[in-house]
Amino acid sequence: MKKTIWTLLLVMFSMSTFAQSYFEDGLSSEWHSGRRAELRKLMPANSAAVFFNNPVKNRTNDVDFIYHPNTDFFYLTGFREPNAVLVIFSEKREVNGGLADELIFVQNRDPRAEMWNGKRLGTEGMAANLGFQEALLNSDFAAKSGINLKDFDKILTFSLSEDIEGSSSNEPLIQMVNEFKTATAYPDALNEVSAQVYEMIKNSDLKSSDRVVQMLKRYERQYPDMMEDPLISSFMNAASPEKRMVVKEEIPEQKLDISSLGEMMGVLREIKTPEEITLLRKAVKISAVGQVEVMKAAKVGMTEREIQGVHEFIYKRYGAEELGYPSIVGGGNNGCILHYIENDKRDLSDRLLLMDLGAEWRGYTADVTRTIPINGKFNEEEKAIYDLVYQAQEAGIAISKPGTTFQEIDAAGRQIINDGLAKLGIIKKGEGHQYFPHGTSHHIGLDVHDRGTRNPIQVGMVFTIEPGIYIPIGSDCDEKWWGIAVRIEDDILITEEGAVNLSGDAPRTVAAIEEMMRLPSVLEEWVLPEID
Repeated sequence: MKKTIWTLLLVMFSMSTFAQSYFEDGLSSEWHSGRRAELRKLMPANSAAVFFNNPVKNRTNDVDFIYHPNTDFFYLTGFREPNAVLVIFSEKREVNGGLADELIFVQNRDPRAEMWNGKRLGTEGMAANLGFQEALLNSDFAAKSGINLKDFDKILTFSLSEDIEGSSSNEPLIQMVNEFKTATAYPDALNEVSAQVYEMIKNSDLKSSDRVVQMLKRYERQYPDMMEDPLISSFMNAASPEKRMVVKEEIPEQKLDISSLGEMMGVLREIKTPEEITLLRKAVKISAVGQVEVMKAAKVGMTEREIQGVHEFIYKRYGAEELGYPSIVGGGNNGCILHYIENDKRDLSDRLLLMDLGAEWRGYTADVTRTIPINGKFNEEEKAIYDLVYQAQEAGIAISKPGTTFQEIDAAGRQIINDGLAKLGIIKKGEGHQYFPHGTSHHIGLDVHDRGTRNPIQVGMVFTIEPGIYIPIGSDCDEKWWGIAVRIEDDILITEEGAVNLSGDAPRTVAAIEEMMRLPSVLEEWVLPEID
């Protein structure tokens, strides 16, 4: 009987579609294939790039977190299953009797596992759904892959120093990582910091070595352990540029490169294609609607968790599959905590409410922040701080065009905030302070802090502009300012015509916010029973 049931299951699964984890309105297999082709253009000759998908993360006991693929892996493949490895070759080469410029290794079809955790594509599904002509089982990664990593001049990958949770869910991934480390003689001490430092030293010369040492001293403050490397410490302590060049020659040529691949992916991912912009627009629109509906629904006495729930209900109502990051809903002084995610304040009677949330749509995430007065009207002090932040953001948006740098955007807003705080008597003119402790911009995309460079702005970039002022209780200023926290964050697309505020549907000015908060909410008639 058992044999008959499992035979039927096999037939059922072989006839079923593979749509569970994939988006009909997302990116196409041709798009992902095109991204792999663009990566090959950046790779050095006779090289291989090796990408391991994310491990499964345990939440508690026998329950795992919802799986989220590595975003580089997804960008290049569209694949959303664990225990997978992608290998891209810079040129076509003979593999298993044929020519190929890529291989992907995936988990096998397994009716019992699929009954519990959802359908798998398997090797056949990779060709039918994602356009991979060379797909093998992950169990064949070493034995039957047809790849000899020793044949390549460069092997590009990422740091593999972090431990992978040793659960049965990750056994195939752990096995593949170990096989890769054996095949490449992966050094135990290799990490991203040492790799970057080695690269900086190797690129130095007599004229630039003094500057490189100064840069490494800044690195040392953040990563003091790097001085335990004898080559790094010898270079930094050398008595002259000439002696540094002697040390430079001692740095071994590494076939294994764990720093360049991240830079290549940053170059690719910082410029969004039209297809990506379509998905980002949707994510941002949904997030902006969430801000609008909360403005109408917010009332004194609500809880932070309740406000969070309204935002996330809106996301799910539109079909967003996930949050781009943990929701930040900070009432009063909680808004001064930049990454406040507890959201457990029970009575929002404090006046200001800072809400930093983003919907994830087909893998792409928005990042939108609004600050509102919970009672519907800003008081004099709140308005003064809010207007400063708004003016700083407007200044940043106004200069956002091709050729502008993120540093220039930050400086434009920071000058307004510094001058304004001094004028209000919160700081002395020219005085340093911690009331604006973060940067103003970051790329968004598959990650909320997306890959990119700090190069000048180009057409196709999508990034945030998010100045803020945070005055915690106990600050060295008049108490009337204590507990005021304001951040305004919008998602900006750079086009040939200039900057487009994708999240502009959510009101940003004091007057527009107060007007929106006077409108009725669709949730007002939704009354739930009391629970003791």
